[in-house]
Amino acid sequence: YYPTPSAANPKATAQYKENRWLVTRQVRYSLANENAIDMVLSLNGLPFITLELKNTLSGEHVREAIEQYQKDRSCKELLLMPKRCAVHFAVDDNEVYMCTELKDKASWFLPFNKGYNQGAGNPPNEHGPRTSYLWEEILTIPRLSDIVENYAQVIKVKDPDTNKVEEQIIWPRWHQLEAVRALLAATAYNPEAGQRYLIQHSAGSGKSNSITWLAFQLVNMKEADDV
Repeated sequence: YYPTPSAANPKATAQYKENRWLVTRQVRYSLANENAIDMVLSLNGLPFITLELKNTLSGEHVREAIEQYQKDRSCKELLLMPKRCAVHFAVDDNEVYMCTELKDKASWFLPFNKGYNQGAGNPPNEHGPRTSYLWEEILTIPRLSDIVENYAQVIKVKDPDTNKVEEQIIWPRWHQLEAVRALLAATAYNPEAGQRYLIQHSAGSGKSNSITWLAFQLVNMKEADDV
């Protein structure tokens, strides 16, 4: 993978264009059955995102997509084993949910929604489905490059009770991405130290990761400016 280049580096720019981003529909992933995943996104030949898509106009909902991952998509299949893909999305017209590690019935899906009226879900969209931001704002080459380079990771966590070390796959949720991006944009616009900002996050929303991602990218911004 060739990372996002700086504007002043033509060689890196040419290399970045050599990355191959691919969308494949109806991917059969098993030798045991005829099941197919609706969409798989690959980078340079390696699959890294899967999506199950539902259409509420046909009476299908995101909950059914989640249940497919939990009941019909065995985590023992090579494509669906831990760290084979970075994230799995369940999507319908109104909501998006994500899971970074499939565990059959124990697969835990978190919302990847914008929120609406200080609550869950997504705001109405007069130009299309409420979930169109997923492919218009997130599943684009620049945004996915940013996530791959600055957010997605595998971390090791030690259980204080058992001392057992486990790996966890991290993928940012929508509100985390937007919080970090907003602060980076504000810093670029007004780089003077001492500015204060208020970000509303609920309990369990990943504040620690948001702070870490922001700090890491602020350091990179400082080094790039050499200030």
